[in-house]
Amino acid sequence: MGQKTHPVGFRTGIYLDWSSRWYATKREFGRLLKEDRQIREFVKQEFSGAGIPKVEIERKADALRVVVHTAKPGILIGRKGVKAEELKARLEGMLKRKVGLDILEIAKPELNAQLVAEGVAEQLVKRASFRRTMKRAIQQTMERGAKGIKLQVGGRLGGAEIARVEKQIRGSIPLSTLKAAIDYGTATAKTTYGTIGVKCWVYTGILAKAEPVRQEAS
Repeated sequence: MGQKTHPVGFRTGIYLDWSSRWYATKREFGRLLKEDRQIREFVKQEFSGAGIPKVEIERKADALRVVVHTAKPGILIGRKGVKAEELKARLEGMLKRKVGLDILEIAKPELNAQLVAEGVAEQLVKRASFRRTMKRAIQQTMERGAKGIKLQVGGRLGGAEIARVEKQIRGSIPLSTLKAAIDYGTATAKTTYGTIGVKCWVYTGILAKAEPVRQEAS
């Protein structure tokens, strides 16, 4: 089971909150879901070098709030907040409504599985050795305090004619333990000889005072 279940989805609603927090009728649900995807794709595309693993969206009545998690907040904020205001204005123009924008810094990007996966994919595009790249990423993550990490790459590794899967594991990855804080991320490296998929699991410890997510009645 642990090999087939998305670690984040497995814990969402139990110990992890949703990335999109809103309620909609059956008629409106599809439109708002599509809108959420457009917001995430727009932000990540416009600031691809800012290290954005997660964009949270909250809706309450007519209010819309976008929370951007980034490893490099300076790129999003800009000098005197110019870029942040520009991003907010462009989102409002795209969505035709008022948007609240919050930018949160990720203190330890080496412990964020999505950023680790994207970093490995970026190095693979630059034709770096996949084994050396994986080893370096694992070492950096463990040095920052992770209790375990698993990296997996699949595709025509090193330009080989036959695709294969390679993985490296350090420490423990208790995928079936709900209270285990396991982050998961994926990325795709588009190389000249084909695409290479990257998967990353990062385990940072047991959630000692984890409280189940409570759903509010609407």
